[in-house]
Amino acid sequence: MAVAAAAAAAAAGATRNQLSKGRTSRRPAAARVRVAVRLRPFVEEDSSTSESSCVRGLDSCSLEIANGRNSQETLKYQFDAFYGETSTQQDIYVGFVQPILRHLMNGQNASVLAYGPTGAGKTYTMLGSPEQPGVIPRALKDLLQLTWEEGAEGRPWALAVSMSYLEIYQEKVLDLLAPASGDLVIREDRWGNILIPGLTQKPIASFTDFEQHFLPASRNRTVGATRLNQRSSRSHAVLLVKVEQRERMAPFRQREGKLYLIDLAGSEDNRRTGNQGLRLKESGAINASLFVLGKVVDALNQGLPRVPYRDSKLTRLLQDSLGGSAHSVLIANIAPERRFYLDTVTSLNFASRSKEVINRPFTHKSFQPSSERVKLAQKELMDPPEAKRARSQEELEDGTSSPEPPPSCPKLSPLKQLNTLEPAVQERLLNLDRILDSRGSQGASILSTPRRERTALEKALKEKDSEIQRLKEKYKELEANRLNQRPKELEEENDSPASSGPLPMGTQTVPVTKPLNRVVPFRLIQEQATSQSKTNVLQKDSRKRKPEPLCGQQEEPTEGLRTTLALLQVPPDLLAESRKKILGLLNTGSAKELRRLQRIGEKKAQLIVGWRELHGPFAEVEDLGRVEGISEKQVATFLKANILSFAAECFSALPRRDA
Repeated sequence: MAVAAAAAAAAAGATRNQLSKGRTSRRPAAARVRVAVRLRPFVEEDSSTSESSCVRGLDSCSLEIANGRNSQETLKYQFDAFYGETSTQQDIYVGFVQPILRHLMNGQNASVLAYGPTGAGKTYTMLGSPEQPGVIPRALKDLLQLTWEEGAEGRPWALAVSMSYLEIYQEKVLDLLAPASGDLVIREDRWGNILIPGLTQKPIASFTDFEQHFLPASRNRTVGATRLNQRSSRSHAVLLVKVEQRERMAPFRQREGKLYLIDLAGSEDNRRTGNQGLRLKESGAINASLFVLGKVVDALNQGLPRVPYRDSKLTRLLQDSLGGSAHSVLIANIAPERRFYLDTVTSLNFASRSKEVINRPFTHKSFQPSSERVKLAQKELMDPPEAKRARSQEELEDGTSSPEPPPSCPKLSPLKQLNTLEPAVQERLLNLDRILDSRGSQGASILSTPRRERTALEKALKEKDSEIQRLKEKYKELEANRLNQRPKELEEENDSPASSGPLPMGTQTVPVTKPLNRVVPFRLIQEQATSQSKTNVLQKDSRKRKPEPLCGQQEEPTEGLRTTLALLQVPPDLLAESRKKILGLLNTGSAKELRRLQRIGEKKAQLIVGWRELHGPFAEVEDLGRVEGISEKQVATFLKANILSFAAECFSALPRRDA
């Protein structure tokens, strides 16, 4: 019956798998949970009895157990591997656990679970002894060796390993590396990854570092004595090993793989263990979490719309291992004694259902932030060429490298007319060009962009050149007007009537405008000057409106109009001083101080501060156009408003000549 039920479940699982593949062809490839069964030998205290074993192995993948209802029949089970009483720790690790470690180097997750009743040898399988190390020490030794080889100098990836160790005791998540941290919560990010905020994470570079953290933490795990086991685990222990990979060269990818090594607490029959008080409460919590684990496996096999992961802290943490994105293996530990017959059958049935669970592993990868990319791009120019050649060979083997352009095709570059740009801009563009050339075929360089993108880049450069040329012409025009206006002022001073006689020195002065308390737009100053001049004319002759003076008349300008004329005749030294002040404010001012500038709001101030932290100070005021979110047109308006406003402040602060 058990064999028929397992076969039916397998057929149903295969059908669901085919249907799911037909619906979504883009989903990651399916990977079934692999299950192995380990039969422990008789314990020493029972070796003197004549009790026979109720389990017998048929071959390396199958076993049979006596039927409790009919002694003439046996129940047969088929698994991925079966390890008998004479199997060693080395056999189990090399044959079943070691192959999944390679997936961590590809940025994928892996899980190893030890399941079984109390006293079946789960902790021994995971930890072992000093003479016979278990899965955990062997896996960490091999994993650290792999990371050392893959992350060696000259290899394309830099690797870092860290560990966390926790236990689930009576539905409480406790940090074994920091026992005083209390109960922790289990969260899920927007990408579906399970995480535990506040969980201690220790970096490890060697097996000695691992032992320094793991051995003291293992003594913090909750254990207790029962009739069946003097050191029975009273909690589920989870060792999380994280492997982070960072690419040393562009495009600076990141990969992260996690290894879950899980030692589950065994299910207990309180009639045989004699649990009372606290031990009874602990046993109830263990059995409840294992019951939810069985419900999760059944829901995954039946394809139910809701899988009860959240019904238990254990299943919530194992969400990635069962039905998630991990390469999972389950080691079911069973006992040969007949008095454990019911526990053995229950464990075998759970293992038989678990091998039908389908996971879909995928690579967890991302890209580094832009600030880190800039730093690593600068370091890339200093790296030895062997590292670049190693990365090129790796991508050629993977088939991910982009094809090189044919030799006959000339390299098209938008970096033309460099002599028309300022030296600082030329240097930055040339540095960018060298970085992209050093990447070669490892990314989409500007020099080999498609025609449409290249055309857009050339158009942007041309617009910037034309804007710079327009500003230069405007500056020359203002300078010419200033030079032409100076002889007229001298002529007006010489032709002024002297009937009133010369006044003593210092008694007749030109009205000085009041210094501005803040930066005022040039347009507002001009409007104020015009309105002030009109008011003065109306006060002189209220009966007859006097026409506004035309350009070239000898009429004495009013105070506001004098300020406007002064702004239109800004000397070059004042313009240079204004640009210097604006540049200093852009490089040193806070967001609040930047908002005092014209045309700069809160959003643009934050963009300027962020760009400055990322790329350093501005070399020129025109470099403001390189900030993402600020267009060239906005930069021109900003320059027109602020340079003239600062020049107005400087002009008003200068001492005035006597008339």
